[in-house]
Amino acid sequence: METQHVNLNFSQEFAGNLQTKLGEFPIGSQPGDLLPYDMVLGALGSCFYATFLGIAEKMRLEYEKVEIDIRGAKRQEVPTTLEWVEVKLDFYGVAPKQDNKFARAVDLAGQYCSVHEMIAQVAKITTTYELHPQA
Repeated sequence: METQHVNLNFSQEFAGNLQTKLGEFPIGSQPGDLLPYDMVLGALGSCFYATFLGIAEKMRLEYEKVEIDIRGAKRQEVPTTLEWVEVKLDFYGVAPKQDNKFARAVDLAGQYCSVHEMIAQVAKITTTYELHPQA
């Protein structure tokens, strides 16, 4: 089993950095800094897409790129977990006659993505997608 590891360093204020094996990323409330829920939603999007890629390869889906837009809102009551999340995928350069396969792949990605499953324990997740054909 591969162990995941990150290191976080903070000052006495909410200003710090996240260190991973890939680099350092600023955390805090200044412009350009990551906020905690930026990282949570980013983790959802990247896990969802990594899961989708494996499924898409097996299904031989053809597309050029995807844009993923994720929005969410936290509850007002403590603990302020996410209440809802909307995941919107736009696939560009989609080869013809793959609509049903994309629907299935998106559905399976939601079922098999571990971060999606964790967040779904506290929030309602809605996933939509649009296919934009090859030019």
